[in-house]
Amino acid sequence: MGAVDAVIVTGAAGALGHAVVAEFRSRGREVVALDRAGEHLDAMGRQDGVHALAADLSARAAVQDAFDRIPVACDALVGLAGGFTPGSLADVDEETLESLWRSNFGSALWTAQAAVGLFGDGGSIVTVGSKTAVEGPAPVAHATSKAAVVRLTQLLAAELRPRRIRVNAVLPSVIDTPANRSWMSEDLAARAVAPAAIAKVIAFLCGPDAAPISGAAIPVYGDA
Repeated sequence: MGAVDAVIVTGAAGALGHAVVAEFRSRGREVVALDRAGEHLDAMGRQDGVHALAADLSARAAVQDAFDRIPVACDALVGLAGGFTPGSLADVDEETLESLWRSNFGSALWTAQAAVGLFGDGGSIVTVGSKTAVEGPAPVAHATSKAAVVRLTQLLAAELRPRRIRVNAVLPSVIDTPANRSWMSEDLAARAVAPAAIAKVIAFLCGPDAAPISGAAIPVYGDA
């Protein structure tokens, strides 16, 4: 991978997105920040070395249009975009299911599809699953959509290996964000994982030291 190429970060305007963008900028990498249009994305686009593009990341045509407008060479994609809705089996309805599959699985699929067309000789894709995708009780529709992201990661790792494109997933649990702090107990808040810590793992997976790793689902949930 070319060290000067930029990193595409979807869901960049969120709390984890800010941390990931900051981590890559600290390493001298330019970032293409993709998210819904809004003041947070606009502010990010005013940072040095950050190219902000607004897009509906759950829609294939909108994703391809955004990727066609990327102004720099890229060799990495970090797919943070997604959604969360609580609910047990009895709570799941068609609207919730459709929304979560589009925001979680759809965004991962369409951005990976578009990114591969931009990469030259090799590259890296990092998706975001969830601890609940692989273990423990969880909201049914959300955990299922994240489990599909993990399986997608494995499939893409196998398919893209001949092109020297590595594909890995990170599996967060509870992330220490202001939004999550509004409902967390003191005990859970003490165990929640800082976005900056997850960002360092993601950056490692996109770097040359992670060259042997592809198809992995890496827990980043600490004690949470």
